[in-house]
Amino acid sequence: MYALNLFRGGVLVCLCSSAIGAQSVLLDDSLQKPPTELDYAANEHASLKTGTTRTVDHYDPVEIDTSLTLSAIVDATLAKYPDSHWLDALEQEARTIAQRGESWLAGAASASLATQGAFRGVLYDSQALVQVPLWNFGQRDAEQNLARQAGASAQAQAADVKLRVAGLVRAALWDMALQNSRFEQAQTEVTITEQLMVKIRRMYELGDLPRADLLLAQTELLQKRSLQVLAEAEVMHARKRYISITQSTKIPADYREKLIEMAEIEPHHPTLVAMNNQIARKRAEITAIEMTGSGQTNLLVGISSERGTDSRSNETESFNIGVSVPFGGRAHLAPHIAAAQVELSKLIAQREQLFRDLEIAHHEAEHNLEVNRVELERAEELKQLAEEHFKMTQLSFSVGEINLMDLLKVQARTQQARLNAKERAVLLQRDIALHNQAVGVLP
Repeated sequence: MYALNLFRGGVLVCLCSSAIGAQSVLLDDSLQKPPTELDYAANEHASLKTGTTRTVDHYDPVEIDTSLTLSAIVDATLAKYPDSHWLDALEQEARTIAQRGESWLAGAASASLATQGAFRGVLYDSQALVQVPLWNFGQRDAEQNLARQAGASAQAQAADVKLRVAGLVRAALWDMALQNSRFEQAQTEVTITEQLMVKIRRMYELGDLPRADLLLAQTELLQKRSLQVLAEAEVMHARKRYISITQSTKIPADYREKLIEMAEIEPHHPTLVAMNNQIARKRAEITAIEMTGSGQTNLLVGISSERGTDSRSNETESFNIGVSVPFGGRAHLAPHIAAAQVELSKLIAQREQLFRDLEIAHHEAEHNLEVNRVELERAEELKQLAEEHFKMTQLSFSVGEINLMDLLKVQARTQQARLNAKERAVLLQRDIALHNQAVGVLP
């Protein structure tokens, strides 16, 4: 707590600025560790809830759950994510392909029954025939391999979708933290400006300041309150995005992550693994198509009976067995193989582009992390210098060395320096999460 003794116009005024000092201490303490949603929950989230500092009626509530972890909220979001229906369908498809590969028959068997008789003859003929499709050589093995690749692809797609969901949750959480940091600073600026306004109004009433300074201070206060409204709106927007993504209003108390350093994109990156599995499945599908050849070989088994109307004629019954082997169908099969090859080539091209995109994302995440580490140190130094300068400016204003406009300019720079330091602390933790996301690490 310090006091400024203002001697103007023969009047001694003692201005106590313990509130400003308390604000400075509070801001300094908040930079000892990177801010999290829990940090603002103890301050601004609670104040928004009471309605004493809320500037608009619209309010999107969130709840801090100390038992909730980042991995748990990702799992809960994945269970309600729209792509979960697609993932279920992929697993069902893999199961049906496996059932087909386990069957002893290459397709559905068919049975036929026929009878014929002469219009003027005495002969009646009846036939019963069963036709069973058989696997071509190597075809069943190809189908079973396709089933395995389909199952592996379904699992890889699930891991890739989970990584994408984790990225959405990470971005939403740190966006809330960043917007809250700005809102908290806007609140602090309003509080400081209101305290300054009280002092300036008192000095104006005592005749120590002209009305122009009072109007300037009032304008500054209105501008700060306007910025507070906009900052509060951005907090609500960030909360709504989080609620929309997770379908939950609960937030982990601490979602900071440990940096997982990787020199390059590893082959086991979930997105890369998913693409590789799609390629392997398409290749297995092409092999299965090739194994069908000109068509299915069929086994035919039947019986026939012949009899006449004449009692002296003999009734004859016979057992028949045969094999139907298709041939000459390669030309009809080739377009199907070619179409599958086109899809395979497209997947391979997408994998090459994907790998390049992942390398760029990894480089940018790594570079941003290094830059923000340096920027955080600079922002801390600038904040300390700005606060020291602000204290000197307050003293200069109290003894009449500078006017109110100069004081407000220095105060604005000081508040901006505090905001930059707080934002850099949040951005550093966000960049750690984005780096882990870029290298394919799940929470």
